[in-house]
Amino acid sequence: MVMTAGGPNPAIVINALARRFPNLHVVREQPEGKWALTRRRARRVGWANALGQMGTMIAARLLRPLAKRRIDALLQSNGLSPAIAPDIPIHDVASINDAETISLVADLKPAAILLVSTRLMSRAALAAMPCPVINLHAGINPNYRGQMGGYWSLAEEDAANFGATLHLVDAGTDTGGSLYEVRTLPDQGDFIATYPLVLTVAAIDITVQSIDDAVQGRLLPYQAEGPSVLRYPPTLWTWLNNGFRRKIW
Repeated sequence: MVMTAGGPNPAIVINALARRFPNLHVVREQPEGKWALTRRRARRVGWANALGQMGTMIAARLLRPLAKRRIDALLQSNGLSPAIAPDIPIHDVASINDAETISLVADLKPAAILLVSTRLMSRAALAAMPCPVINLHAGINPNYRGQMGGYWSLAEEDAANFGATLHLVDAGTDTGGSLYEVRTLPDQGDFIATYPLVLTVAAIDITVQSIDDAVQGRLLPYQAEGPSVLRYPPTLWTWLNNGFRRKIW
């Protein structure tokens, strides 16, 4: 089972998994509202930073047309589709944490669950899952937990850790045991709106491997080393400063 809020990046992962697991089911939740997300962040980082982060996300969304050529090239060169194949069953729910979702999981009895671009799974929902829950995270744990891990690795002059992690889900944010990592490098035409796709494409093989390991009962999680830092999107002023001064967009 894959749980997602939808979008092209999860779609390419879902299609890849369906080729290996023909009985795959997708649970698609409603995306978390931007205002609700901003209020939750404000409790952690303050309103100024939370609103600045929202500004960056709006700017990145507005710049998506500029990324279209790069996105199309990535998809075409890898033979990938940004739409879920029509024969894959999709179950629409309000949230992965709702009782409806927990009941659906109980009925379908998946051998493994993959989270791709969802809200955080609550402790209660996680405790009700009957199988391993794995997350595809666009960052190298533990230093690039949270959001925009690829961007922050470049902003901190740590391009060697521009990568993605498959890890078990626990009660924290990207704190569960790591399963696999992959590292790559962005092209010159990549920026904050294309980094997640670059990392998703790079992680397809280890994603399939992680789910296969879970189904076969051979998961071997390990504790990744390094400082543990929870990341958020950069504020608009930080993003602009890094872009104009250091050419890191």
